[in-house]
Amino acid sequence: MELCDLTIHELRDMLVSKEINVSELLDSFYKRIDNCEDKVKAYVTVTEEEARERAKENLPGVLAGIPLAIKDNISTKGIRTTCSSKILENYVPPFNATVIDKLNKAGAITTGKTNMDEFAMGSSTENSGFFTSRNPWNLDHAPGGSSGGSAAAVAAGEAAGALGSDTGGSIRQPAAYCGVVGLKPTYGNVSRYGLIAYASSLDQIGPITKDVEDSAILMNIIAGHDSKDSTSVKMEKEDYTSFLKEDVSEMKIAIPKEYFAMEFNQEVKDSVLAAVKKLEEAGATVEEVSIPSVEYALAAYYIIAPAEASSNLARYDGVRYGYRSKEINDLKDMFTNTRNQGFGDEVKRRIMIGTYALSSGYYDAYYLKAQKVRTLIKEDFDKLYNDYDLIISPTTPTTAFKLGSMTDPLEMYQMDVFTVPVNIAGIPAISVPCGFDSNNLPIGIQIMGPHFGEGKILQTAYTLEKILNINNKRPKVEVSS
Repeated sequence: MELCDLTIHELRDMLVSKEINVSELLDSFYKRIDNCEDKVKAYVTVTEEEARERAKENLPGVLAGIPLAIKDNISTKGIRTTCSSKILENYVPPFNATVIDKLNKAGAITTGKTNMDEFAMGSSTENSGFFTSRNPWNLDHAPGGSSGGSAAAVAAGEAAGALGSDTGGSIRQPAAYCGVVGLKPTYGNVSRYGLIAYASSLDQIGPITKDVEDSAILMNIIAGHDSKDSTSVKMEKEDYTSFLKEDVSEMKIAIPKEYFAMEFNQEVKDSVLAAVKKLEEAGATVEEVSIPSVEYALAAYYIIAPAEASSNLARYDGVRYGYRSKEINDLKDMFTNTRNQGFGDEVKRRIMIGTYALSSGYYDAYYLKAQKVRTLIKEDFDKLYNDYDLIISPTTPTTAFKLGSMTDPLEMYQMDVFTVPVNIAGIPAISVPCGFDSNNLPIGIQIMGPHFGEGKILQTAYTLEKILNINNKRPKVEVSS
């Protein structure tokens, strides 16, 4: 393996022992980016010059010299942050998101900003306003979305790890498709200050990494209270690496029958159930349970998220910053043409759905009802966690689908069926590789925990990773010579 194929903790050990230096490390990652980025297309902006300058500093902290990619909806001071939208194509934030300040303090080096579905709306990265990213395991297939660029960059060895954001599965779904680990933290555990909002009550920043240990290391850096985020929770900070032990003997795991009764890819179903069996053999107690309200989660999500998006995206009007149409005769023209030309089709679709759901006469029928469903779903999860430590499901109904194969938006929305309830309930969940289908495409298993139960899901994911021993498998992207 080359340096760029190694994990964060492996690279950190080599840096600490002075087996390698930061310059050699950057050489390896930027050589990989040069060789395969024209095929994978993970990055909107590559920041090699800034990274080389930062490498000259005396970097402190546990991530000193580690190259990380950042999703392009997380604000980075002095570095273009576009949300993969033409309306923010030339936007350069004057400040860092809190998570970026924390990573910088820990010594991390930003390799670049990764491609995404525009404003995090999508499940394939095909909705990017610039170009489509590709899955390193098979370039004809989607890397997932909306953090598809971050997951593809980590899988292809174009970054040691990455940050993504997860509103309805946008970290876990691309992690499953690209065969990497994606953790969506508890809502309020990681500051959202500086994350460009899609749906504020659902959005959460989290790590995408090559293995579970790296995920715990990044969580140790980015988690914790932030006075700049009013939804950030004040609580004692945990050491997530203390949960990295092979032991599930006291874990009681629930398997929701509603999930496995659905019709979805048989290879995915078999692989996930086989992984659950391995956990049972390792000492976990596994029982089938019922979560009756989850069948309404997708419908509730696609009312609540667009409603919040229609409000959050109202600020992009051509007045204060971002793109402004040149076809202007009056004020109304400026608003209309700016938003019509600046937003892509999926963003416009969700703004219209959200505006309709919030409009007079329909608020009670749609938005209020969706919020009541949200409460029911949260209560159902809370009840289950009184008796069980964890809930397990597939991360996605299929493996990575072919680019361009899904033209119906409703069919695309169905790809979030297993991930959306987690955001609705505000709980943490992780996606870990658990196998491969007959086309050698990765399969992900989703482990969900109670609020602030990241430790339990990391411990179980770590145990499963050790049992299955497939996390060292890397895609072989055909690189340019």
